[in-house]
Amino acid sequence: MRYAFCNEMFQGWNVKDVFQCAKDEGYEGVEVAPFTLADSVNDLSAERRREIAAQATEVGVEIIGLHWLLVKPEGLYVNHPDDELRQRTRDYFADMIHCCADLGGSVMVIGSPKQRNVLPGQTFRDTWCRTVDVLRSLVDVAAERAVTLCLEPLAGTETNFLRTSYEARHMVEEIDHPNLRLHLDVKAMSSEGRPVEDVIRENADVAGHFHANDANLRGPGFGDVDFVPIFQALTECGYSGWVSVEVFDFKPDPVTIARASMQYMKKCEQAL
Repeated sequence: MRYAFCNEMFQGWNVKDVFQCAKDEGYEGVEVAPFTLADSVNDLSAERRREIAAQATEVGVEIIGLHWLLVKPEGLYVNHPDDELRQRTRDYFADMIHCCADLGGSVMVIGSPKQRNVLPGQTFRDTWCRTVDVLRSLVDVAAERAVTLCLEPLAGTETNFLRTSYEARHMVEEIDHPNLRLHLDVKAMSSEGRPVEDVIRENADVAGHFHANDANLRGPGFGDVDFVPIFQALTECGYSGWVSVEVFDFKPDPVTIARASMQYMKKCEQAL
């Protein structure tokens, strides 16, 4: 397993100190939420991007990619019926691909549940087609920068669109491009009403990235989800990507979360 963690729980920290914490706690990578660096990736100059990438290299960790992509700037919407707004969102996604690559990352998680919902008065099919068109327009850009876009299914409590691995996989297969893959998240998979390990086995052939967390929004080992069968499924399926800790409840503090999550994941890995 290659372990990383997501950086947004380190609110107010200097980014180099986040990298150092990752290194100290045994992680090889850090996954970055762009809004923690700037309100827009376009506010990050080429010099600043090189500086951040160099800091990660100096500490000895990788910036593996980006997630929480549309928290800022506000107002963007992946599949909005307004052509101008949708194009502006598409262009910003392209900007993020370039930023991701400039930082040394190779993965972008497309979640953004509130910026992809089927809007009132819109049909599921029209929303689907607009989403496909936007993603199709981005995959070649991603390929040019060696970035893999990973489409994340999310629970119905978060969104009314792409709520299951089945739906998201169907979109990945429809677009049919090597730089668009499926993202698997334990919290989200826990909402599907069947064992998480079954979801993994059914979708490992199209999986590009993996988030480790608990159904209770905390880190691995902070709830009731057993990661031994989850890691067993990943191992059996030959998953070779990152296992990245993403939490939504930042208590008690980021260092404790990072340390305890790593200890638990290592224990589960050793139990295989």
